[in-house]
Amino acid sequence: MIFSYTQLSQYLTCPRRYRHHYVDGWREKDVRSAMLFGRAFESALASYFRREDSAAVLFREWSAYRDQAMQYSKGDTWDRMLQQGVQLLDRFCQDDRVHVRQPRRNLQIKFTRPISQNSFVAYIDAIGQLDGSRCVLEWKTTSSRYREEPDGLLALDPQLVCYSWITGIAEVAQIVFVRKRLVEIQYLSITITDQQRQEFAALVADVIDRIESAQFLPHSGIRFPQNPCSSCPYIGLCLGRQDLVDAALVRRPGAEAFDWLDELNY
Repeated sequence: MIFSYTQLSQYLTCPRRYRHHYVDGWREKDVRSAMLFGRAFESALASYFRREDSAAVLFREWSAYRDQAMQYSKGDTWDRMLQQGVQLLDRFCQDDRVHVRQPRRNLQIKFTRPISQNSFVAYIDAIGQLDGSRCVLEWKTTSSRYREEPDGLLALDPQLVCYSWITGIAEVAQIVFVRKRLVEIQYLSITITDQQRQEFAALVADVIDRIESAQFLPHSGIRFPQNPCSSCPYIGLCLGRQDLVDAALVRRPGAEAFDWLDELNY
């Protein structure tokens, strides 16, 4: 089987959610404007490093969703997000702190690592330089700044640890494009230690073992005031609410063949 960081994260969040998505074939509908804008913006970034007109690429990619029914965050509109994206690209160009040589080779790079009889796959946004230092690069678009305190906090990001582990590169960086009234770009970097990479490797092996053992017990997130279950797109399946399922999910064709799993007791 092939596993990824997204699968690992989904399982650790809630094994039942993992089963709904990867075994039963349900997936969230693409209706969140922030997620779709992030995809369009990453395409524009790639064109920037290829020395193309990144603003034009952003407009073209984002225009594909202009007439689509999307869920906007408070204050967001299609036009406002486009304007913010263009401003961020302009700021990024002016800063000139990030460089990616041979962009067709060093953007969206696939890495694979064998785990027993399985494979772990990761797609890295880029390998390049931040302020002259070689590192793994990850792009993030957000409407609010990332926390930077206490010092070293970034080293606790499991996705960055994953990228360091699979590439073997200790230096990692997040380039955070902050969409707000006055746009901002955060350049965050950290060094991942050998111990962190070893611990992550052990975590990957443990989670894969549990998945292969069909351990899909639910992790209820209802504990006020924090209640992640209420924002989970798969809550309709857990509650048996077809209206919520229809509103948030679609199912992969042919996935009904796995409905026999409902008869098992975990």
